[in-house]
Amino acid sequence: MKKLTPLTLLIHAVMFLLALTWLYPFIWMVISSLKPTAQIYTTGLFSGHLTLENYAFLFDNSNRADKPFLRTLVNSLFVSLTITVCVTLTSMLVGYAVAKTEFRGKNAFRNLLIVQMVFPVFMFIIPQFVLMRELGLINSYGAMILPYAMSAWGIFMVSQSFKGTPNDYLYAARLDHASLWGILRRVMMPLNKSILAIVALFTFSSSWDNFLWPLIVMREVDKMPFSVLLATFSKSYGIYLGPVLAGSVVQMLPIVVLFILFRKYFLEGMSLSLK
Repeated sequence: MKKLTPLTLLIHAVMFLLALTWLYPFIWMVISSLKPTAQIYTTGLFSGHLTLENYAFLFDNSNRADKPFLRTLVNSLFVSLTITVCVTLTSMLVGYAVAKTEFRGKNAFRNLLIVQMVFPVFMFIIPQFVLMRELGLINSYGAMILPYAMSAWGIFMVSQSFKGTPNDYLYAARLDHASLWGILRRVMMPLNKSILAIVALFTFSSSWDNFLWPLIVMREVDKMPFSVLLATFSKSYGIYLGPVLAGSVVQMLPIVVLFILFRKYFLEGMSLSLK
């Protein structure tokens, strides 16, 4: 067993304090969401009466306040899951072509992927809005899904991982008369599940937390995602801090649950992406 030196103990103590500093706002948000609004600032962190009335107000009374949180929560799940499936599938198909096939303009296409990842997303908001308007998709689910159905970052990550798969596996699959989908499903997916998991997790997380684009293209409250409606609720009912914090916890919960369930693949994919 490695002996701990005073310097090592000091470093561990500093890192522990930094971790607590980072976690404290989340802990405060979760605990405060379980308190009545009047007790959030008047009681200590672990004192006061804990109740679920803020969550009940959020979902039971939201329709009376013209804030259908349950409907928008379903909207967020539908849009995020659809985008995640589309990005994962397109990243696999295009990534396989980039990694394992030869075609004219391959290097130019790879360079285009890298260039697209360099530019910030907000640079494409105006062209995307004009395109969605011309297609007649404003205020529809398609306006939230189509611009994000394919990801240059996802294609790049998957193609880099697919490059590491030995070609012998592909030759053996072709000898067994496997189709392209059969090769992807039975060879590439099992051997590259860590990268696929991290692409899916990051895609779902970014889609779930997406705020600016849905705010621009959506008009009807019933079609808005949860993040946009929560912001409007916070603006209109800011004095009800408890329900606002409860909504923030609900917004954060799916990402936390996904990370806990798939943290193994997440960490493996992160380590592979740094190689």
